[in-house]
Amino acid sequence: MPRKRRQPPPRPTKYRIKKGDQVRVLAGEWKDAEGAVRTVDRIRGRVVVEGVNMTTRHMRKSQQHPEGGTLEQEAPIHISNVRVIESE
Repeated sequence: MPRKRRQPPPRPTKYRIKKGDQVRVLAGEWKDAEGAVRTVDRIRGRVVVEGVNMTTRHMRKSQQHPEGGTLEQEAPIHISNVRVIESE
C-alpha cells in the first residue's frame, strides 16, 4: 500500500493591513466601528481590532485570576470585513 503524502502547511498570505493601523468595520454586528489593529493572522485571514467584536470569557479561579469571573476580550474578524482608514 502506498504511503500517504503529508500536506504542506498553508502559506501565509500578504495583506495590506498591519498591526497598529486604524480600521473601520464594513459588515456584521460591529459595522461602522473603528479601532486599531492588535494582531493579524495571515494564515486564517483574520484580524483582532481594539474594542470590536467583544466576547465574554468565563475564567476559573487560579493564581493569575484569584477572583475568577467573566472577562471581556476581543475576538478575531475576517480581514475582508475591515478597511484601513489610517496606516501607521
